[in-house]
Amino acid sequence: MAVDREPSPWWRSAVMYQVYPRSFADGNGDGEGDLQGLRAKLPYLAELGVDGLWISPWFPSPMADGGYDVSDFRDIHPMFGTLGDADAVLSEARALGLRVIIDLVPNHTSDQHPWFLSALASEPGSAERARYFFRDGRGESGDEPPNNWISAFGGPAWTRIVEPNGSPGQWYLHLFAPEQPDLDWSNQQVLDDFDDVLRFWFDRGVDGLRIDAAPAMSKKAGLPDADYGGVLQFRTVDWDDNPHWDVDTVHDIFRRWRAIADTYDGDRAFVAEAVVSSPERLAHYLRPDEMHTAFNFPYLKGPWEAAALRQVIDATLSSFAPLGVPSTWVLTSHDETRPVTRYGRPTTSSYFISDGEGEVSDLVLGTRRARAAAMLMLALPGGAYVYQGEELGLPNVDDLPDEVLQDPMFLRSGGQMRGRDGCRVPLPWSGQEPPFGFSPDGVAPWLPQPASWSALTVEAQDGDPASMLTLYREALRLRRDTDGLDAAGLAWRASSPQVLDFDRGDVLRCVVNLSDEPVEVPEDRVLLSSIPLEDGRLPSDATAWLRP
Repeated sequence: MAVDREPSPWWRSAVMYQVYPRSFADGNGDGEGDLQGLRAKLPYLAELGVDGLWISPWFPSPMADGGYDVSDFRDIHPMFGTLGDADAVLSEARALGLRVIIDLVPNHTSDQHPWFLSALASEPGSAERARYFFRDGRGESGDEPPNNWISAFGGPAWTRIVEPNGSPGQWYLHLFAPEQPDLDWSNQQVLDDFDDVLRFWFDRGVDGLRIDAAPAMSKKAGLPDADYGGVLQFRTVDWDDNPHWDVDTVHDIFRRWRAIADTYDGDRAFVAEAVVSSPERLAHYLRPDEMHTAFNFPYLKGPWEAAALRQVIDATLSSFAPLGVPSTWVLTSHDETRPVTRYGRPTTSSYFISDGEGEVSDLVLGTRRARAAAMLMLALPGGAYVYQGEELGLPNVDDLPDEVLQDPMFLRSGGQMRGRDGCRVPLPWSGQEPPFGFSPDGVAPWLPQPASWSALTVEAQDGDPASMLTLYREALRLRRDTDGLDAAGLAWRASSPQVLDFDRGDVLRCVVNLSDEPVEVPEDRVLLSSIPLEDGRLPSDATAWLRP
């Protein structure tokens, strides 16, 4: 007698859609996206075919870093709405069959968080300061930072305060902006409070938490100087034995959190933002009692080259397989250059946000490659994430006026780095001119949209068989409706070095042509191709899905 197989947890193969709420949809007409706008667009996400959404930080924040500087982890930013609006998003998404995970930013708080304000008002050595990294400075008068650490946004990772009596005081650590002081995760009060934060949101019904900057949360005891190798860059992707990133004690925190999540029903899940130096280091976050999944940054950041893609796919699968965990594939996010722009540049990798900056992008080529890359990503075993607007083929907006830029990267680098605002421009929904339906009554959005986006609106692409939106809908439908795909592994077929050709069990074959010449494929077995075949051959920079 056949035995029904236990259903696989949702997070093992889910395609999640990242919502950057300030730029998704404006419901109240103030030019800023909000939860009212998100609620109105939930049917769009269900129709797109994703399994759920990840919502970037919606907490109260001074917005020094796009909401990643949190002043209250148990409330909603008034710009976005109220806790009642958040509850409505959760319930309405659930009714549409959509899971919801939210962004937790645990490495640091805002400098306006009550804890940090209390620390500033307290004495050195106080319990209030012990929640953060306050240290005396070096040098005879303490006017040099406590160590040589640098910020991910440029400049030193330390800022000196003025003590309550008006004298020059201690320094505090911030691996990101000065408005984002790092918490000391060896402090018991920090640990206990965040236990309650997790329970607060799990009790409200969120399906999971995305952990921002997960490797930053532990520092080496004694805060020793870092060896930057003479290059003052925050090199998370190629740097082992780092005193302020990917320190092994971080895993104690995640084991504590996993124990909390496991007390809830419904397969509550964690996904780690862990930019580390190798798939092997990433696998440490995915042990059975830690995070459930992690973004695959080596895959995201690599170039559009066959050998590099195959290498990272193989390395990922081989390092994750012994743990029994799936990979989570991703092409872009609110922190990355959009694929249409990136893949149209000579530099197609993105190991640093400035990679390719200043290069002219061929958007026709970039769009073609982005279509192929999307189908490759969605054919790989495991889960995937789609960043809002990716399904519309939006390019980066690289010519935003300096005066509208808000990213601390731009401000902290003195304008040398343009930062990430170009991938955060509000979405175009409908109409022929800005704000393209983003805000009612023609209200200008918080970042200006280019007029050329009139051809890329949801309205313009809906029903167009050649559009990026239609491609995503079809690929997501096939992925969802192909029986056995979620349980199938990956096996490579023999192919030329510039072609990726693999089977997913006996249910799907994927061919990606990264060569300069068309390749033969059995036309009668093609289910979907990123661009039309030419005389039964798959053109360059194209992907096809076939019946094996």
